[in-house]
Amino acid sequence: MDRSLLSAAAIMSLGMLLIPFGDTAGKMMTSAGVHPFFVAWTRYLIGMVVLIPFAFHVDALKLLRDWRIWLRSAVQVITICTILTALSTEPIANVFGAFFLGPMVSYALSVWLLKEQGSALRIILLAVGLGGVFLVVKPGFGMTPGLAWAAASGCFYGMFLTASRWVAPLGRPVHLLLTQLIIGTLMLTPLGLLHLPLLTANVSGLVLWSGVASMMGNLFLVFAYARAGAATLAPFVYVQLIGATAYGLVFFGNWPDGLSAIGITVIFACGFATLFLRKTASRP
Repeated sequence: MDRSLLSAAAIMSLGMLLIPFGDTAGKMMTSAGVHPFFVAWTRYLIGMVVLIPFAFHVDALKLLRDWRIWLRSAVQVITICTILTALSTEPIANVFGAFFLGPMVSYALSVWLLKEQGSALRIILLAVGLGGVFLVVKPGFGMTPGLAWAAASGCFYGMFLTASRWVAPLGRPVHLLLTQLIIGTLMLTPLGLLHLPLLTANVSGLVLWSGVASMMGNLFLVFAYARAGAATLAPFVYVQLIGATAYGLVFFGNWPDGLSAIGITVIFACGFATLFLRKTASRP
């Protein structure tokens, strides 16, 4: 891996550690009774306020005229609200294990709808990874409502990933990020205000923690994509599993049960194996 790709991988990994770090604050709030709609709304609002001074451009406003931009953002809003609902009752590592149903859904949709070329080895790895998700979710064998929400969030996340590839040619990544923050804020403002909690110092601090960490994670993702292709960096999305497991242990004293730990390991290994598949495919 050359220096440019190494830099991109490091930036991407840092971003992927920051996103579950923001979700850790989200879990602290939702577990204490703060509504997921409020947490999601403040996350979008803070991200928008932080990014606008650096990314505001007439081209971003022009993007808001395209219905595809609104559809993609609406799917992401549902993704965030459902994962925050899952985090209110479930360990963060288990939630992210179920959430990583998303890349598998995205791959299937990309081949079907975007006509991307499939790979037999990639399909095998995704199938094994799906088995890892089943070990975490345990459908029919102790599956909880929280994990069902996490799996649903993963499905919507897969739709969002595919939609992101769909709209990528429409504008610069930073402008696309700004539009999703603006649209998310607009969509969630009525629901966020409806579920406004008592804004104590603790809640306010967690709101800032959640919003800034999530925003910085997504911003690092944009910076990484400016240095390397999305296909090359895709496996590094799985670094979120490492962060989620570590934060669950440090902040909540939670460690995945045996089957869940095996499932998370399988998901992570299959995700990173795709990086080596790409290296093999690129050799003459």
